[in-house]
Amino acid sequence: MYATNYKKASSVADAAKAIAGADEGKLLAGGMTLLPTLKQRLASSDCLVDLADCGINGISDEGSALRIGAMTRHVEVETSDLVAKAIPALAQLAGGIGDRQVRNRGTIGGSVANNDPAACYPSAVLALGGTVHTSKRDVAAEDFFVDMFETALDDDEIIEAVSLPKPEAAAYVKFPNPASRYAMVGVFVARFADGVRVAVTGAGQNGVFRHKGLEDALSSNFSPDAVDGVSISGDELMTDIHASADYRAHLIAEMTRRAVSAC
Repeated sequence: MYATNYKKASSVADAAKAIAGADEGKLLAGGMTLLPTLKQRLASSDCLVDLADCGINGISDEGSALRIGAMTRHVEVETSDLVAKAIPALAQLAGGIGDRQVRNRGTIGGSVANNDPAACYPSAVLALGGTVHTSKRDVAAEDFFVDMFETALDDDEIIEAVSLPKPEAAAYVKFPNPASRYAMVGVFVARFADGVRVAVTGAGQNGVFRHKGLEDALSSNFSPDAVDGVSISGDELMTDIHASADYRAHLIAEMTRRAVSAC
């Protein structure tokens, strides 16, 4: 790891000021991706700004939605009574991330900001029609996730919380890589009064995405059988050492069927 400075910020404003004053500043949340990246010298930073004391953790019920602070750890989402009552699929998703060590350190804000194409949380935020609250603005999920490892965040912009509307029913099912437990394909299905939203992670060349064909079919007939009539193309899906694009297309259909059955 390269030599760096370390600052434990006392507030979001303090963190933003520190980042603005650094040449290659990095925000440190749980560090589950950042620290291994630095150790492998795939990235460098002249200043690590720790967000642990910025007061942006915790879960609250806002009536029609849950608001989850950016520094809320996966284990807190997994074990929260509020989450279990309002969006149990989210608690199940959090409980399937990585291993116990990762769940006790990793944060929802770090996952959303990193936008790993195989991460679980982006599919939940997108399928639930969530809002990302930052130090500068509120960003709808549709506008937040831009591309693989890319979001709408400015360099000095910090996620403070995410708001997730409560669905009538929802479920998340993933086909995990047996080593990392990242999603080779993960599908989050959320049913609302005005229709169904389906978000897919682990498969798209550009990261997390919604599948309109599945949404239309399930909005008309919320049944696992509705998936059978939907064409899922592998043209814009990833092929790697773990799975081909065509196999991922097959997994999207199968994970969707299982998610609908679990709702």
